[in-house]
Amino acid sequence: MSVLIVIPARYASTRYPGKPLVELRGASGTSRSLVQRSWEAAKAVGGVDRIVVATDDNRIRSAAEGFGAEVVMTSESCRNGTERCAEAHAALGAAYDVVVNLQGDAPLTPHWFVETLVCGLLADPAADIATPVLRCEGRALAGFRNDRRTGRVGGTTAVFGVGGRALYFSKEVIPYTERSYGDDDPTPVFHHVGVYAFRPAALADYANWPVGPLETLEGLEQLRFLENGRSVLCLEVDARGRQFWELNNPEDVARIEAMMQEMGLD
Repeated sequence: MSVLIVIPARYASTRYPGKPLVELRGASGTSRSLVQRSWEAAKAVGGVDRIVVATDDNRIRSAAEGFGAEVVMTSESCRNGTERCAEAHAALGAAYDVVVNLQGDAPLTPHWFVETLVCGLLADPAADIATPVLRCEGRALAGFRNDRRTGRVGGTTAVFGVGGRALYFSKEVIPYTERSYGDDDPTPVFHHVGVYAFRPAALADYANWPVGPLETLEGLEQLRFLENGRSVLCLEVDARGRQFWELNNPEDVARIEAMMQEMGLD
């Protein structure tokens, strides 16, 4: 099975313009851009046939080509990363069996998350899309709750049913639990990691559907699949001691750099 990883990178981010070119300092003090760190995360994934950065901005194109990435230019009309992945895959001839959207704001994504997705999707013929989830420990849940209290959009949570089929994704902390948890205690809340493995037909259909009310309210692109009755497979992954966070807001830069420092990641 042929696997393509697409890293969608948009300069005109609503919450953080220019985000793909933001520099992140690693444990040794070396700074590299967010898009480069995302590309390096993709390069660590096994069994991949091709990796491309998909953008509509020449500044990102120049930076990506400067560190050796292949770039596919896509239109400014793409409304989110999934639409940009669909356009990039079509531009490359729509010839791949699995297309992975490794979003350009998740530089700490471990390679085994993506490998788990591809294997899980191939093992479940009824699934159209696969995406990873992490069970929150008390410390992470407290961070989610604090972000919401202070009006910040933090991570996304996922709820799913039998067989890992997604029921809903939200920027609110769901399911509700009134319990308090110790820092290392497991909780019933799952952090959705914004990586997706698509079957090509589902990806092609996505770009033709209108944006639905839930996607509009939450600002979560994956809800379009649920609103159109497609099967999204949530696969629980093991962090293996790695911390994980997406870069959604300027304040997240310090949080991610602190995590890299703590984990010794350059």
